[in-house]
Amino acid sequence: MKLAFALFNYFPYGGLQRNFLSIARACHERGHQVNAYAGAWEGPLPDWLTLTLLPWRGIANHARAQRFARHLQLALAEQPVDVVVGFNRLSGLDVYYAADPCFLEKSAQDHGAWFRLTPRFRTYAAFERAVYGPDAATQILAVAEAQIPHFRRWYDTPLDRFHVLPPGIQRDRMAGDQAPEQRARVRASLSLQPHNHLLLMVGSGFRTKGVDRAVQVLADLPESLASDTRLLVIGSDDPAPYLRQASRLGVAERVSFLPGQDDIPAFLQAADALLHPAYHENTGNVLLEAVVAGLPVLATDVCGYAPYITRADAGLVHASPFERQRFAEQTETLLTSSRRSQWRENGIRFGQPENLYHRAEFAATVIEQTGARHDR
Repeated sequence: MKLAFALFNYFPYGGLQRNFLSIARACHERGHQVNAYAGAWEGPLPDWLTLTLLPWRGIANHARAQRFARHLQLALAEQPVDVVVGFNRLSGLDVYYAADPCFLEKSAQDHGAWFRLTPRFRTYAAFERAVYGPDAATQILAVAEAQIPHFRRWYDTPLDRFHVLPPGIQRDRMAGDQAPEQRARVRASLSLQPHNHLLLMVGSGFRTKGVDRAVQVLADLPESLASDTRLLVIGSDDPAPYLRQASRLGVAERVSFLPGQDDIPAFLQAADALLHPAYHENTGNVLLEAVVAGLPVLATDVCGYAPYITRADAGLVHASPFERQRFAEQTETLLTSSRRSQWRENGIRFGQPENLYHRAEFAATVIEQTGARHDR
């Protein structure tokens, strides 16, 4: 089959982008031709993937989305494919990878009635209805089962159009025989001493991920612990606002940022805890990656994958509403608890089942089934 994979913006270390590429690769390995359509592409292009860059410039995000959608339809009219797979909400999709929460529900929670009159609302609401509307035929790859009732409440989407994906983390996140060497190497590169504690955050989109909350926690920890604790944030975004925040709080010398890295498994071993105090997070693959790496985790309960932390008994979950002092107390517990070794063992054991690692293959099967229905 000929497949079109559409994504506004590809860069190497985004969670959505990694899933885009892994599902595309799984389809290619099954013998399908995969054509990628993107507004922007950073990083290497696999030799098996054909890329078409579409016009995407615009003053506002919704204007860029509209322009991308128009040019995607023109491109597909010239070169038809069997299945169109979208990783952003668009019209004309056969399969949609549902990484985002319900736009209508979030708009109702965050904005007044005036927001419904804006071009931004009209654009994104139309794209969402094109995917989830009861008369649409788009098959939906749901990354978070808990989100399904929200879409059905607003759109009455037939349940049989949802396909709940397994987590699909990469196997190299599992703690292996090389873990002690990885830990020693990375900690030496960061000039960390054995008594130093390393808090790690991984993910692009620092505002949504709650980097400000993680910086604040360094100032809120007891001085006896704070003086030996460092925060390392790895991801693609602008660190400047958070470095200024760290300077205001007097903790700048203990906060570091790195761009996206290929060697995340080694950083998971080097750290002493993973923080993920997100404001919004549909899933949060890094939570599960840390769990199977044996790294204790503290995350907010708004993360779709937060229940895995509880199920594995591999750390702590911060219950809403977010409370700064309580989060600091939980961070202290995460670093000093006598249960740390048990959390590590529990997480590694939780990572053994095979069903944690097959998201791309599951998605490829849904895409194939969608193409087969078109051929009938």
